[in-house]
Amino acid sequence: MQNLTSPPSGFCPEPLVDRELIKVKGKFFFLGDQKFFLKGVSYGPFSIGTHGESFPEKPVVEKDFAMMAELGANCLRTYTVPPDWLLDLAAIYGLRLLIGIPWSQHIAFLDSSTTKAEIRNCIVQGVKACRDHRAAFAYLVGNEIPPDIVRWHGAKRVRAFVKELMTVAKDNDPEGLVSYANYPCTEYLNINFTDFSCFNVYLHREQDFRHYLSRLHNLAEDKPLVLSEFGVDSMREGTQAQADILCQKLSSSFEMGAAGTIVFSWTDEWFTGGFAIQDWAFGLVDSERLKKPAFQTVQQYYTAPLPPVLPEYPKVSVVICAYNAERTMDSCLASLKELNYPNYEVIVVNDGSGDRTLEITQRYDNVRLISQENKGLSVARNVGIAAATGEIVAFTDSDCTVDPDWLTYLVAKFLDSGLAAVGGPNLSPPEESLVPTCVAVSPGVPTHVLLSDQVAEHIAGCNMAFRREVLQEINCFNPLFRAAGDDVDICWRLQDKGYTIGFTPTAIVWHFRRNTVAAYLKQQQGYGKAEALIYFKHPSRFNLLGQPQWLGRIYGDLSAYLRFGQPVIYSGVFGRGLFQTLYEPGSSLISYLPLTLEWNLTALILFVSALLSGDRPWLSAAMFLTSVSWCVVGALQARIDSRFLGVRARLLVAMLIYLGPLVRSVERYRWRIKELTKVEPIKFDQM
Repeated sequence: MQNLTSPPSGFCPEPLVDRELIKVKGKFFFLGDQKFFLKGVSYGPFSIGTHGESFPEKPVVEKDFAMMAELGANCLRTYTVPPDWLLDLAAIYGLRLLIGIPWSQHIAFLDSSTTKAEIRNCIVQGVKACRDHRAAFAYLVGNEIPPDIVRWHGAKRVRAFVKELMTVAKDNDPEGLVSYANYPCTEYLNINFTDFSCFNVYLHREQDFRHYLSRLHNLAEDKPLVLSEFGVDSMREGTQAQADILCQKLSSSFEMGAAGTIVFSWTDEWFTGGFAIQDWAFGLVDSERLKKPAFQTVQQYYTAPLPPVLPEYPKVSVVICAYNAERTMDSCLASLKELNYPNYEVIVVNDGSGDRTLEITQRYDNVRLISQENKGLSVARNVGIAAATGEIVAFTDSDCTVDPDWLTYLVAKFLDSGLAAVGGPNLSPPEESLVPTCVAVSPGVPTHVLLSDQVAEHIAGCNMAFRREVLQEINCFNPLFRAAGDDVDICWRLQDKGYTIGFTPTAIVWHFRRNTVAAYLKQQQGYGKAEALIYFKHPSRFNLLGQPQWLGRIYGDLSAYLRFGQPVIYSGVFGRGLFQTLYEPGSSLISYLPLTLEWNLTALILFVSALLSGDRPWLSAAMFLTSVSWCVVGALQARIDSRFLGVRARLLVAMLIYLGPLVRSVERYRWRIKELTKVEPIKFDQM
């Protein structure tokens, strides 16, 4: 038997010395300043060994961990709480543990207060056993609660209980990460409150897997997506088919920006329900630890650089249009300098700035600087396009910083799809005070609108890229739009020409929102003006009140909570559908009516009328209270940074939900009237 305090002779893994905490930043994990991609395998469950734990004997575990390190794995997922000696061994081999804490989830657990208390205690004890160990990465407070149990209790109650368990885990290890392993049968649970999103997915066809992965990214929203289980049964498919299918899955997962993968499983040895399972063989190694072809396949991906190397790297011209951007210009350009993309240029169009924007930009020798008098955003974008030498032109804003792999994920989508345009999300970085934190979660921020999980109706101007020849074909941006609306106009013009706009959720930019209430309201005024101008170019895309009428779903704001209609779940026959998808109702005018200027003016008129006549004063009060309730519901659902969470923050968000649309509407009407006065009246000849 080998010494368990050191690795075998000739093998040199990088051990975990201290507990280096993995942090979540947007769609990825970070270890310090570097991205940390989870490359894992599942381990167990096993029969109870002579040591009294549900794991193999210590020499076998040590051999397993040495082979996992050879595989390139940095994580293993357990289904039971590991003992200290196993955690110690994992640390020696540089392995972190995604720790599943088992409990009775296949019974009607919410029907008994005693059972619920026992489950909470399981979570407490499981977290306490591992919380200070350097090999503990994260906890799973549940795994695949069966759909019949969820339907018995109701999805709302089950979701609330999982959220409660997450809180219990966080209370006992505030610095630890916590998640829940969901699966397609209960996709509708919408577990969006965890630190990262986990999904177990078994789809063998590559196209189906890629499509579902796109959906999971959107369900995960702005959090890392970990594929916490996927695998192939070599007994039924054959060992070579197992390797081929895993190759497709790993290729798709990392190309599409998964933050981690857990291959099920490490070994064919599998024990559950009191029995050893003999008719499945999902392992990368067999029960005797002999490698299957799948081992080399997984090793190929787990030892390769991430994100994966692209087949080609077309030149990209990154254009930033700056006007009085001294507050954020330095951080923007610094982030662009750190891009992990070998073939790009940065073009800054200084659009008549009167502050230190020019001075800051001149410090960067990798930037092509063009200065001009102030001509507005669209003209500045067109100047950047004219100067671009890349076949792809990407835009971000001076108040953004970009993820190091931003261009890699954008270009990967272009290469995979042949699309004319591709965009990604813009996320709010953590703010250091209450007001900008509240502004960041209020309605009206720039965001994307998706027609499907991969096709966009609109991509935000701070994160969009186009093939240069397509921009030239449609005469680039319309100079009419000086400050906003340019992105909406060009997206709709592209679609009118028959082009499709793609979306990739992992091409991230971090967008600093307005840092005062006045600045936020001024921004809404600008959007109102832009909507009025766009109306005259695309009148069929607006509703009766002059608001844009989106065909797709708006992501990244509170609109989902300000909507009538209950989501519909496809459950399959007898609730046994393998992919029980939640379909949300589309947006409608009625959903937003209580926040419109027209509604509130009507309430004011009725109130004045009631004061004068004394007739039906309750009607105006009911309308006003409806508006207030809409704002309160939205504010209660807003994901406010926990550092500033409180009544004051909720009230401020509620106020912004109310004021934003009103300010926007007033400006929209003002500019529509202004533009209508420019129209020449039709003159009829006198007869």
